[in-house]
Amino acid sequence: MLFDHIAIAATDLATGIAWVEDRLGLPLQTGGQHVHFGTHNALMSLGEGEYLEVIAIDPAAPMLPYPRWFDLDRFRGAPRISNWILRSDDLEGALDQVGPGAGQPVALARGDYRWRMAVPASGILPFDNIHPALMSWDGPHPTSALPDPGARLSRLEVSHPEADRLQATLPFADERVRFVTGPAGLRATIQTPVGPRDLG
Repeated sequence: MLFDHIAIAATDLATGIAWVEDRLGLPLQTGGQHVHFGTHNALMSLGEGEYLEVIAIDPAAPMLPYPRWFDLDRFRGAPRISNWILRSDDLEGALDQVGPGAGQPVALARGDYRWRMAVPASGILPFDNIHPALMSWDGPHPTSALPDPGARLSRLEVSHPEADRLQATLPFADERVRFVTGPAGLRATIQTPVGPRDLG
């Protein structure tokens, strides 16, 4: 499994975009709609095969008969990193390795992009939604069409009271990703052309 992207949730997309652009000093690019989950997004490349995403409920989307992904139905407050996402060429195999609770693969599309993501029926991932979402791409990666603003992930802090147990469940290693014991939350340091910037 490899790091793919971080998701920054917001109560509305414009607020989330402004929050990220103010902190990083770099522009996001328009994404699109995720019809299945009634959300929409904006993106920023973090280099080849990696990006950050601002995601919010699309006010134009109809009511859904099932929970949205990333626990967005319960999201409140200021924009923040809500989830981190890992990709695998063998999604079912990855799910077998991490154990129960990470969800079942759902086929998704946005414009020309096709992927599958494991989503729990509740929309809430294990470890208080701090467990990474797992996915596989079925075609081009979004960074192939995104401009590169020179931003790079330099550190992702994954905090949880049971951080050691969470880390032990994941067949994943990336020196930029640190597991720390503490309140449930995610914090990233993004290196930009004008220096490091933190996102919480």
